[in-house]
Amino acid sequence: MAGGVLLVNLGTPAAPTEQAVRTYLAEFLSDPRVVELPRFVWLPILHGIVLRTRPQRSAQKYAAIWTPEGSPLAVHTARQAALLGAALPGTQVGHAMRYGEPGIAPSLGKLAGSNITVLPLYPQYSRATTESVRDVLPRGVRMIESFHDHPAYIGALAENVRQHWAARGRAQTLVMSFHGLPRRSVERGDPYEAQCRATARVLASALGLGETQWKLTFQSRFGAAKWLEPYTQPTLVELARAGVRSVDIVFPGFVSDCLETLEEIGIVAQAAFREAGGSELRLVPCLNEAPHWIAALAEIARA
Repeated sequence: MAGGVLLVNLGTPAAPTEQAVRTYLAEFLSDPRVVELPRFVWLPILHGIVLRTRPQRSAQKYAAIWTPEGSPLAVHTARQAALLGAALPGTQVGHAMRYGEPGIAPSLGKLAGSNITVLPLYPQYSRATTESVRDVLPRGVRMIESFHDHPAYIGALAENVRQHWAARGRAQTLVMSFHGLPRRSVERGDPYEAQCRATARVLASALGLGETQWKLTFQSRFGAAKWLEPYTQPTLVELARAGVRSVDIVFPGFVSDCLETLEEIGIVAQAAFREAGGSELRLVPCLNEAPHWIAALAEIARA
């Protein structure tokens, strides 16, 4: 394909420090797509409470998963863009973050020509993520809204799980954990939950799993509002208490390992699962730079 492709991910602090996290969260949580409260209600809470208390705790979490190359999310996204460029000869491929650096506008500016496709790395559409990318795109730029049931994406997910099973054996249960969303967003018409459930069903079918062999959950709840259920960590604790000793957990909504997979589940939920009596909570790596994922990305970008 001619032209260019811009991969867009959510974003990450520039460093695992309190100040860098505060700067990132200030931009992220100021987006009215992310927090759907009236500005006169939310902004005083954000600046008076959240940005005074959360950055220190979040910086400690980022420090636990930071690599010598930087934030895992940033490292994987940059590598995906480079590999996709090699898979699409004659096509310029760049990457950007919706919040933080590199920004979308300068990254678009580096792609010459008018035939540019923006591909948000959110398989399931949500106004809080995908539509927020569209908000900052120039008029007329093509954007792929979702690929939640694209055969190449499902095939890449299934291959990741099969490779995990081949290397480590198969646990008693497979949990598919998606990022959460406030319940009120779905009640207002956001299709995110339906697309997550569709992804899970198609992936389970591709893996030949029966209804009792897998569970769908939602993680990363923030604030006191009701979010999509069932929640991931409580589900893992319930499984352990019910006598399930080994669980494989896959993250279909995350194409790159990041804070939510490595720390929230790999460290915090792992500890809760074991404390409740579980033995092995085994994370299936995200798609990251897997060759079958890069091939799938190329197919999705060409669609």
